[in-house]
Amino acid sequence: MNSSIKVSKNEKRLLLKNYLEKNVSRSQTLLHSNQDAIFAMDLEGYFVQVNPAYEKLTGYSAQEAASMKLQSLIPVGSLDKVFHHFHKAVLGQFHNFDCRMTNKAGQTLDLNLTNIPISVDDQIVGVYGVAKDITLLKRKKEELRKMEEIHRSLTENVFDMIISTNLQGELLYVSPACEHILGYSREELQSRNSFSLLHIEDRDRAYADLKAVFINQENGNGSYRINKKNGSFIWVEIFCKPIVDPDTRLAVEMVCVIRDISERKRAEEEAEKREDTYRDLVENSPDAVIIARGCDMLFINETGRRLLGASKKEDILDKKLLDILHPDLHDTAKKRAEILNNEAAMDFIEYKLIRLDGTIIEAEVKGMPTIYENKPARHIIFRDITERKKTQQLLLNSEKLTIAGQLAAGIAHEVRNPLTAIKGFLQLMEAQVDNKTYFTIIQSEMERIEIILSELLLLAKPQELKFEKENFNTLIYNVKTLIDTQAIMNNIQIEIENDREDLLIRCDKNQLKQVFINLIKNAIEAMNHGGIITIEIKQYGLDKIKIYIKDTGNGVPQQIIKRIGEPFFTTKEAGTGLGIMISKQIIENHNGKFHFWSDENGTIIEVILPIS
Repeated sequence: MNSSIKVSKNEKRLLLKNYLEKNVSRSQTLLHSNQDAIFAMDLEGYFVQVNPAYEKLTGYSAQEAASMKLQSLIPVGSLDKVFHHFHKAVLGQFHNFDCRMTNKAGQTLDLNLTNIPISVDDQIVGVYGVAKDITLLKRKKEELRKMEEIHRSLTENVFDMIISTNLQGELLYVSPACEHILGYSREELQSRNSFSLLHIEDRDRAYADLKAVFINQENGNGSYRINKKNGSFIWVEIFCKPIVDPDTRLAVEMVCVIRDISERKRAEEEAEKREDTYRDLVENSPDAVIIARGCDMLFINETGRRLLGASKKEDILDKKLLDILHPDLHDTAKKRAEILNNEAAMDFIEYKLIRLDGTIIEAEVKGMPTIYENKPARHIIFRDITERKKTQQLLLNSEKLTIAGQLAAGIAHEVRNPLTAIKGFLQLMEAQVDNKTYFTIIQSEMERIEIILSELLLLAKPQELKFEKENFNTLIYNVKTLIDTQAIMNNIQIEIENDREDLLIRCDKNQLKQVFINLIKNAIEAMNHGGIITIEIKQYGLDKIKIYIKDTGNGVPQQIIKRIGEPFFTTKEAGTGLGIMISKQIIENHNGKFHFWSDENGTIIEVILPIS
């Protein structure tokens, strides 16, 4: 029984070979020209004939294939399917199916396999196999399937709303998130135009933006308001991508991702309000404020601009922070900046600032950490303390003056009583002595003591001012007449330059005379080798005059100029230090001003007085 079956199969194998040999010419052309792997198998699955495409696909040569069966190429997982379809082909059926194959290199390939029965004399003697490598196609399909699955998962489950529209804005697709964001179901939106959802005030802008996306075929985005189903609106950010037809190269559709940014918008608006409030507070602060990062100045308020003498803020912001600080304080400033970078607020400290015109002012400075334009920075407060320093100095001088006045009154009264007795006895003794030389010297010194006592009493209790209209020119010429003798004795010439002849002022004539006599005497005493004293009188504005007293002496050092006017400060051996101080007080009592300038070419005293 078994031998008859084997003979039958062998006969069929011979019939197959004879068939293939008879058709060798036709089959060779078919086999060699086909890009697909083609092979002929006997009824047991042995390869009888293969084409070059088979050799390339499997890696086995025709000689190697002659001793192989189809099942040797098939992984275990595909054997059942391959055997099933092979058996159907043996029964005379055509079958096409997908399976897997392992080539000689051990790679697993995806195949599309077609089994075609070979019939000779109405008997099935073998099977043609046509194998097409579909590995890449399978992979692409799998990737496409995965992408479609990912796309479906994203569009169906993402919180952002995804829509697709045509050129007219008609909605072609709406993701389920529309119900969560807008309150509409997908069915309700698919019959609407996308522009109808936009806030009426944003439609024109949105239409222009989306039109540009279609025309330029570039991605776009923008922020707009969209109306919800309940009548309210939300802020959204829309990201758009055009879909281009590969044949016409025209945009035919647009896919948009719509994200709810209402919370972000509210936060931005709150931040803007806080920033505006902060800016208003800083801008209108009575203190100068600078925002700095490192050595760069990022912001300065109006008070700071005025403090530093700039015509516009950019003149300050173009400079570095250290440019406005005195060089002696650069190291201190750097150390304090390092401490501030560690977020530790600093107390006020006194600095010297350099204004744009080069003048130096005193200020107290405080720094604190802040955030500016979303980055760490330093908030620096500058307070001009120049006037405060002057006030403190005035208070100190006033206190000195008060003490000096009290002391002067006591000394004057205590000294004047014995001095009166001494003068009386001295006059009695003078009548009895022939040689009166020493008496003259003593008398002169006692008169000087009385002058000093008079100044002390004036300091202790200033005289009441008696204001009357006086011709200022007459007053000055009277002073010149009184002082000319002393000037001539010191080889000094006094000149008066006056462009007004009818200057009337309300003043206490005697006190003003005392002032100018004192000032001119000081000028004479400063000129050891003679020279010229110029008294220059000018109109100053509509209601003031300015008087300059200029000498050609050696000048006064700056450290002394600063102290002129302090009680009991003098550079003269026989001076009391009270003359300038009293003169300055008299000028101020006349609502005037008093200034000194000096260098190696001489000294200038400026007196400003109101005119009647």
